[in-house]
Amino acid sequence: MTTVAESPQASSTPLRIAAFRRFVSANLISAAGSAMAPLALAYSVIEQGGGAGSLGVVLATNTVPTIVFLLVGGVLADRLSRSRILFLGNLLAAGAQGALAVTVATGHATTASIAACGFVSGTAASFIVPATQGAVGQIVPEEHLQQANALLRLPSNAVKVLGPVVGGLVVAASGAAWALAWDAFTFAVAAVLLLGLRLEAPPGAAAGVLADLRTGWTGFRSRTWLWTYTAAGTVLVAAWLAGFQLLGPLVAAQRYAGPRDWGLIQAAFSCGLLAGTVVCLRWKPYRLLAVAIAASGALALPLAAMAVGLPLPLVLVAALLAGIGLDVAIVAWTTAFQQHVPQAEQGRMSAFNGVGERLAIPLGYLVTALAAQSSSSQVVLLACAGMIAAAAVLNLCVRDVYGINRRTREDRPSASSERREVEQQ
Repeated sequence: MTTVAESPQASSTPLRIAAFRRFVSANLISAAGSAMAPLALAYSVIEQGGGAGSLGVVLATNTVPTIVFLLVGGVLADRLSRSRILFLGNLLAAGAQGALAVTVATGHATTASIAACGFVSGTAASFIVPATQGAVGQIVPEEHLQQANALLRLPSNAVKVLGPVVGGLVVAASGAAWALAWDAFTFAVAAVLLLGLRLEAPPGAAAGVLADLRTGWTGFRSRTWLWTYTAAGTVLVAAWLAGFQLLGPLVAAQRYAGPRDWGLIQAAFSCGLLAGTVVCLRWKPYRLLAVAIAASGALALPLAAMAVGLPLPLVLVAALLAGIGLDVAIVAWTTAFQQHVPQAEQGRMSAFNGVGERLAIPLGYLVTALAAQSSSSQVVLLACAGMIAAAAVLNLCVRDVYGINRRTREDRPSASSERREVEQQ
């Protein structure tokens, strides 16, 4: 039995592959709801009287399970059918968001109940993330990976352009419950689409789960480029999320026009993501990892702009540039990862990377919330921007980063050599 990537159709554009079209469709529909979710979540807390402390608790609780369960999700993604894992993960997320919508709509939402639903959503994400990372490589051949990664993000980024604006209008007009209910519905539709996607389980090792984790950890720490990128991401991701998701809506409520302007800022960021995807469809950089790291530093721009109180149009420009940088970084990083990590290890390597990048997020939310209560939100926001810039610059000083470059068809290792590499670890 062959993988989808080895089918005769795989010799052309990824959109000629039926399984890839289904995968893109599920991602697009899910993104149509997720584009509204951060704004709806923030204002569901604000509507019930919560401030920075309550929002920090909710966002931290949403992140904790992705740290606790992500390694398990990574092992399962290297053992079971990744399409089945994606189906179950989206179904669980639909249930969590649906329950949250009901509690908010009925007026029974509290910080604890919102955090509980967020915990379940985070659990679903811990299984979705590593399965998604490896699924694309099973669907399309290696020479089309960057194109596939960009095409996968193109429609979802297009949805994100209008999603925050529509979400801001919906929340302002009728509250957060309707936006949350829409998010739940889109997760459910995506789950149905993914149920029809049939991907083989990766070649399973005879060892147990703990042995798989030990082997995976050995492979992770043997790749200097991977663990240093993850270490930098630990700081960068925590600073970005604490600054943008936690302090962003609060500063928008204090110094700008609340949900409306925050929706515009998110929309500008999403426009940047869309523009970054278009860039990636045309530009194929050779030094994939170096480009990913440098581009991620643009995330400091909107935080710094809001921190110094720039007018809204300049904040929108900064958010646009940050979106372009982030999408270029994601596509370049994902392509580098898929080309330089064997298929049989991608679930675990993605999980270790994901855990590392998320490790500081709960602490970052809580520390930022406490700092914002005892100091100016703008000062804390500026500190977050500085941490992002410093993490990117330091990561670019790692020599091994410049060896993770684009592979051509001639550079591609054979399946037997990949197996030998895994066995040696």
